[in-house]
Amino acid sequence: MIKRQIILPQNTSFFLFGPRGTGKSYLIKERYPKSVYIDLLESDTYRQLLAKPERLREYATLNKNLPVVIDEIQRVPNLLNEVHRLIENEKINFVLTGSSARKLKETQANLLAGRALKYNLFPLTLSEIGKDVSLDRILKDGLLPTIYDPNKNIDPAKYLESYVQIYLEEEVLQEGLTRNLANFSRFLEIASFSQGQQLNVSEVARESSINRKVAESYFRILYDLLIAYELPVFKKRVKRKLVSQSKFYYFDVGVYSTIKPKGFLDRRENGEGILYESLVLQEIVATNSYLGSKYEISYWRTKSGVEVDFVLYGEDKLIAIEVKRKDNILKSDITGLLTFKTDYPMVKSFVFYGGDKILNINGVIAIPIKEALLNLTEIFQGSYPG
Repeated sequence: MIKRQIILPQNTSFFLFGPRGTGKSYLIKERYPKSVYIDLLESDTYRQLLAKPERLREYATLNKNLPVVIDEIQRVPNLLNEVHRLIENEKINFVLTGSSARKLKETQANLLAGRALKYNLFPLTLSEIGKDVSLDRILKDGLLPTIYDPNKNIDPAKYLESYVQIYLEEEVLQEGLTRNLANFSRFLEIASFSQGQQLNVSEVARESSINRKVAESYFRILYDLLIAYELPVFKKRVKRKLVSQSKFYYFDVGVYSTIKPKGFLDRRENGEGILYESLVLQEIVATNSYLGSKYEISYWRTKSGVEVDFVLYGEDKLIAIEVKRKDNILKSDITGLLTFKTDYPMVKSFVFYGGDKILNINGVIAIPIKEALLNLTEIFQGSYPG
């Protein structure tokens, strides 16, 4: 059993969002084993509550001392009005899980402002799995929990292929997010070539044979479903001419590798480096959320091409991170970090690299990638190294 780092609140209602397959249902069942559990993926339960949301009270009042769990709340958005009423009048707490708030927002559902906190669950982190897991395996298979469940003897490649297909069918098609699954499938593949790159929506649209507005709507679906990240440019107190395009990343390296075409003629440039960079970002996003650090995560790139992979901007800290696959770091490899430091002298700079020693190069701390990811909490809090 893998212990998740996320800290959930006590004695209050909350939403728990996250992509399918990140373990939301398992986590909630583990932490609230005696709670009333309402699974809206069950056909009978779904039909009953869809037809008559006020029936929720029959479930909720069975045990008022424990929170009521409603799994996949986005399937019946109108239930939230009844949830609101029961919170106010019956003082009942709810745990509400879903793969996205997108459908809730689109239906103008009651999002319980001020009455329910919001949390996100992500794929596993290295800290959750432990240091014994091979980094090569993680880069190949990603970090979805099912792959690392010792009670399930599964083939990771087949699981990931099924995951992508099921996600398309159940999440995208059944929820009515797009009418043309073939176009969307092709779009997913084309978008994978933008992983870790400045995003050119027009180019993706052209190569996907769809118009730009459709491509924009497809990217919005990915962001809203939390299966992709949009990384903006860091522009605080700008002193140089910077690029304007955001970068694009799928949320899990295993999912990204599964979506990306693998044919002989498909582009393969910078493949391994992008995997490392993608892994670092997904770890940064999860750690930032679980710690409640509230760092704004971005990247920095000048018009002349000088770049820093990740910039974390917080209330009292500024952290810059470069990711290098190579096992030897030269001063020329940290040009971006050193340039960034001239503009922001208060920054704490790191390079996560493929070597095995912790180094200090002109004030930049070089840390082996796995070591860095296992100690992201300390890096976030400013207590690493030493």
